[in-house]
Amino acid sequence: MATNGTNDKSLESWIWDAACSIRGAKDAPKYKEFILPLIFAKRLCDVFDDEVNRIAKEVGSRAKAFKLVKHDKKLVRFFLPLEPKNPDDPVWSVIRTLSDKIGEQLTTLLRAIADANPLLKGIIDRVDFNATTHGQRDLDDDRLSNLIEAISRKPLGLADVEPDIIGRSYEYLIRKFAEGSGQSAGEFYTPTEVGFVIARIMDPEPGMDIYDPCCGSAGLLIKCELVLQEKMNLRSRKTFAPAKLYGQENEPGTWAMANMNMIIHDMEGEIQIGDTFRKPKFRQGNRLQTFDRVVANPMWNQNEFKEKDYDADELDRFPKDAGYPGGKADWGWVQHILASMNDKGRAAIVLDTGAASRGSGNANTNKEKDVRKWFVEEDLIEGVIYLPENLFYNTSAPGIVIALNKAKQKERRGKVFLLNASREFIKGDPKNYIPDDAITRIAETFSTWKEVEKYSRIVSREEIAKNDYNISPSRYIHTGAGEAYRPIAEIVEELGELEAEAMETDRALKAVLARIMK
Repeated sequence: MATNGTNDKSLESWIWDAACSIRGAKDAPKYKEFILPLIFAKRLCDVFDDEVNRIAKEVGSRAKAFKLVKHDKKLVRFFLPLEPKNPDDPVWSVIRTLSDKIGEQLTTLLRAIADANPLLKGIIDRVDFNATTHGQRDLDDDRLSNLIEAISRKPLGLADVEPDIIGRSYEYLIRKFAEGSGQSAGEFYTPTEVGFVIARIMDPEPGMDIYDPCCGSAGLLIKCELVLQEKMNLRSRKTFAPAKLYGQENEPGTWAMANMNMIIHDMEGEIQIGDTFRKPKFRQGNRLQTFDRVVANPMWNQNEFKEKDYDADELDRFPKDAGYPGGKADWGWVQHILASMNDKGRAAIVLDTGAASRGSGNANTNKEKDVRKWFVEEDLIEGVIYLPENLFYNTSAPGIVIALNKAKQKERRGKVFLLNASREFIKGDPKNYIPDDAITRIAETFSTWKEVEKYSRIVSREEIAKNDYNISPSRYIHTGAGEAYRPIAEIVEELGELEAEAMETDRALKAVLARIMK
């Protein structure tokens, strides 16, 4: 689960201190593209050492083990072409003892690792540690040397730290970078507790295919596998088929981060690079590949996709009877996700709260509302969870989780489960967070469709139709004695929509009057 033990805490402290060794906590996020690959390389080196030691026990010495591994690279998961002069020294010592032209030599060594391991191409070798901007080194050798030394202080081998602990600590580091990255953080990081809420309501089983079309640093996929492992532990199942994880990410640096995050968690998956909306990589012939579960936190309220982008689609993602979502792509992503689900598939998508209500209650037609209406009428929405405010790193606005289900239980058909978790948070700095007991309460309440006063409700399709296809839990569940709580950001956005519609109506009225006057 999301709770960390003592080992996690000491490792987290070390990993953050190492990151801060360059220029302090304030500047650490600026250097994440240098720091993350180095910690990743340290883990690879220490695990490789463990594998060499295991072979050495059988053949008599590390020198012989190095020769054997060079001859048959399949003996290890990743072959590292770094051999210390003294074979009994740690492999990482090759990097730790660099003293001249450190940036240049380090870049060469990491590229050699990538050349020896096709799976690491573009992941560990994409950073130039000798890079300059306007003739000045981005990270000079003194600071780089300090960083290497700070990272060297903790052994990260198989015997030293379990994949789960190093994985969570690595994700902790990504979260710390998100805290200092402002608007860009949402491109690569979904808050840990939101990820665990999603993973728990998706309830993955062994061997399932799980897909994230905009996977960022792969946090949602990883949490689905962690929840699966936790469930199998409770069942005392030591051997089981892990979930098969698939993701696509458009930004090359984030794609590399996702791959490192997966490997450091000791998980295997396929992360493709590219623009999912325009060129989805997971296909079967002229259709999308389909999955048992889809999890996603697409960028909210994207306005770059126009009608021509939807018209150009050749994968039947955007049904003509559903229509196109108009100016904001939120429901376009939901349509892509629906097309990526198999016949029994389920999905959980994090969106802006406005996606649940925009256009409802207005006299004019609204494309986004029309698509939302189609999903309600087709009985594809399993439920909606309203999240607390100030969880996400690129906004203080709350979000919602929309759950889709292509195979609803008979007794749940024609109904939607709404849960208002807006008060399930503890105030934090800089961000609020959902505590562990609240994560469990949200997931269990949602999964069992348990109605709780001021918290959750089962709503019929007819009631949603009467509310003009507004599916926001805040509309139906009042958390306090008075009116339902609605964040200012949501109200301001709705006022903006109403103002735009009023201006459009005014223009149309003036045009009609002008024709009459003529």
